[in-house]
Order: sequence, then C-alpha cells, then structure tokens
Amino acid sequence: MKKLFAIGLLVAASVTPLTWAAADAPMANSVVSGEVLETKDVDGYTYLRLKTKDGETWAAVNTTSVKRGAKVTIENAMVMNNFESKTLKKTFPSIVFGNLAGTTTGGKETMAAHGNQVKPVDTSPIKVAKASGANAYTVAEVVTKATTLKDKPVQVNGKVVKVNNGIMGKNWVHLRDGTGSESNASNDILVTTNTSAKLGDMVTASGTVRNDKDFGAGYSYKVLIEEATLKAINK
Repeated sequence: MKKLFAIGLLVAASVTPLTWAAADAPMANSVVSGEVLETKDVDGYTYLRLKTKDGETWAAVNTTSVKRGAKVTIENAMVMNNFESKTLKKTFPSIVFGNLAGTTTGGKETMAAHGNQVKPVDTSPIKVAKASGANAYTVAEVVTKATTLKDKPVQVNGKVVKVNNGIMGKNWVHLRDGTGSESNASNDILVTTNTSAKLGDMVTASGTVRNDKDFGAGYSYKVLIEEATLKAINK
C-alpha cells in the first residue's frame, strides 16, 4: 500500500502524503529512489542502505539480489520511526518499507510490522455530494486551495479508495469524491485519523489541512488532512 506499505504499505502514507510522495500526487508518487550502498538479507526480505537525494536511509523490501551500486526505486513507500528489527537485533531511527519497482511486497517481519496493511485501490467511478455546513469543501477544493486552507479546519465527503491502518500510530485513508483531475492529483486527498475505515466506505472527514508535511527519507505530502475524525455518510 499499488502499496505505502504506504507506509505491505504513506506518508504515508502513506507518508504521505507517502511525495503519498504522498505523498504521496499522494497515491501515485509514494516512491523513494537511490543508490544501494549496503544490503543485509534476512528471512523473507532484504534491508537496503540507500543514498537518496535527501541523504542516506535504510529500506526494507521483499527478498532481492540487488547489488551495491545499483539504482533502485521503492514503491508504496512508508516511513517507520524507531523500528526494531528482532532479526538483526537493531533499531533503525528511520526506515522505509515498500517494494522494489516491478516486484510484489512481502517479508515476514515486514508484514508483521505493518499488520497486512496493503489494501487494493478502488478505481470505480465515484460521485459523492459535497459536505454541508461550515468549512465544507470538495476534495479538489482542498487540494487546489491548500495554501489558503493551511492549518484550517475542513469537512470533506468522500469514498475511501485506499486505506492503511495502524501505521505510525494512525490510519492513512485516501478519499475521492469525483472532483478534480488525475493529471494533477487534485482528485485524491490523504487523511490521517484514529477512526477506522474500510475500502468503499462513504464518510465525512473533519480535520485540519496541512501543507508540505515531511516524514523524512524523501517522503512528503504537499497537502493532507490530519487529526481527522471520520463519520459515515447516511445513504
């Protein structure tokens, strides 16, 4: 969590946000690219020490035979802070979980750390009525008016098209309402919340707009809604 581990995964999304990154436009750009400086193989997957444009970072991916000096791209990336690898008996201050471009996610420790968070993406046609009341906006309005709405409360109706739960102490939910465009990523907004949600749920998200949220390791979001509560829309 496609996959942010997003943060199998932001953000990150997820983290985004993840550059969603999600950075992740949030769903399409949750990637980290760099040169492999070091590898460590364990049961089920491989750790990679990468040199990225933002500095060095560790990453964990499905088992691979990548060599030092190789240029790689990790998709569906999600950053985890203070992650303890029991296999390596090492705690990473920051590490990226995801999968190498063109491969599938996997790894026993990785999946345990993220609790099978990868969810499919809902690409069916979407049309959701705009929220009513104070601070009501469409998805496209939040994205395109991000600077004006920075640090302000908003309410957005949308359909859950992607969800990664329990990552970095929160749930990472992507909402779409049929507004906006895929070409500039104005059709999708990342929401972080402690409220549970399932793929396909119709909800009203009430939270605060944040701009340029950076979760490290090249994983940042231009706009997202944080500290949100989700309320089911009565059909």
